[in-house]
Amino acid sequence: MKKLNNALVVEDLPAPRQTFSEVLMAAFPGIEVRLAPDLASAYRAVADSAPDIALVDLGLPDGNGADLIRALRQDQPACQCVVTTIYADDQHVFPALRAGAAGYLLKDQSPARMVSQLQGICNGEPPLSPVIARRLLKIFEPEPADAGAVQLSPREKETLILIAKGYRLNEVAESMGLTRNTAAGYIKSVYRKLEVSSRAEAALAASRLGLINRDL
Repeated sequence: MKKLNNALVVEDLPAPRQTFSEVLMAAFPGIEVRLAPDLASAYRAVADSAPDIALVDLGLPDGNGADLIRALRQDQPACQCVVTTIYADDQHVFPALRAGAAGYLLKDQSPARMVSQLQGICNGEPPLSPVIARRLLKIFEPEPADAGAVQLSPREKETLILIAKGYRLNEVAESMGLTRNTAAGYIKSVYRKLEVSSRAEAALAASRLGLINRDL
């Protein structure tokens, strides 16, 4: 990535506005920082000179900072837009990222940490507060199977109940009057449908289904 020469801080509160300016100058020595307290002044600043990086608050007096981010991404695609805000909820995070934000930093972080995170931009590392990074990663975690939504046949339910009671393969086969191979097939089918791989997980699924205390 090219050297960052021009920066824009869009923040309505004087104290954080000054802090972000100092953070940018510490992260990128020699960078020129312009300050804007609202969207109107931010648009004027952008019209005068395109920023290489913009730190944008979301809750501004005259609108949502995500609108500025969207405009910058369309008109100045090389600009790295980073959200700086107090909001960590989905209603703020995802619209900002969809608008084109390259990073999302919460204001409660120390200036030193922000400096380090912003410097990562030059190496292609998106600046993200830890809580935001965890939130994004959680989205891509595989969700556990919903036992209540799994359709088990009567014989599969019977098999699951026996497994939850601690029965071994031979005991399951004997209790159900099946051959060992047939019982093994039912167990494999139950595990597959519930997306489990152990007796403990199967027992937990049986509990969620309300089967453990049910008489056979």
